[in-house]
Amino acid sequence: MLIIENLHVAIQSVQVLRGLSLSVADGTMAGLVGRNGAGKTSLMRSVMGHLSPSQGRMVFHGEDLVRLPRHQRAALGIGYMPEDRGLVPELTVEENILVPVWASRVLKEAQRLEFVYQVLPELQEMRDRRALLLSGGQQKLVALARALAVGTRLLLLDEPFEGVAPALSMRLAEVIGSLRGGQLSVLISQSDLNHSRSLVDAEFVIERGANVTAEAAAPAA
Repeated sequence: MLIIENLHVAIQSVQVLRGLSLSVADGTMAGLVGRNGAGKTSLMRSVMGHLSPSQGRMVFHGEDLVRLPRHQRAALGIGYMPEDRGLVPELTVEENILVPVWASRVLKEAQRLEFVYQVLPELQEMRDRRALLLSGGQQKLVALARALAVGTRLLLLDEPFEGVAPALSMRLAEVIGSLRGGQLSVLISQSDLNHSRSLVDAEFVIERGANVTAEAAAPAA
């Protein structure tokens, strides 16, 4: 389980998270909903170790993430799909997928590729194509595959449906939905839950880096 409690994070002098709390249980999917600039990406970057909290707790299966160096977090089975995809343009599709696997001492390359291609068989056909030759939607699929390659226990998906065609959004939702029923936990950030409301088991609303209660988030009558 991922537990975030009273998390405070600043980027330079700007406070981006203000006491945010949430939890994602094993085998469940949670949605983190908020407008652009609300702090969704900052939360995910904090979990991955790219931002350092000034206050609060982040615990994943008993491990104190605040004290854990960033290079050790992926080893816990956490996969991250950033909003901007973050692919290496000159590397092939398969090489991009394997980048975090190469950095791991425990993951087996053949096993992780077999799993990824089982979930996303369309990527096997373009495995030798360089990332810079892919469409934006195809790059989203590769970024998801890379997160799946290393994320054996938790996936952090930052705006996976943003900027993609409706058909690809449906495909992404189908792939993410196929992960239900196992031990894998998923946290999906979105500006709304139009694409994934049927997928998530819990919803957390964030505004200006803090939780918004269901009552406060509801429109006035």
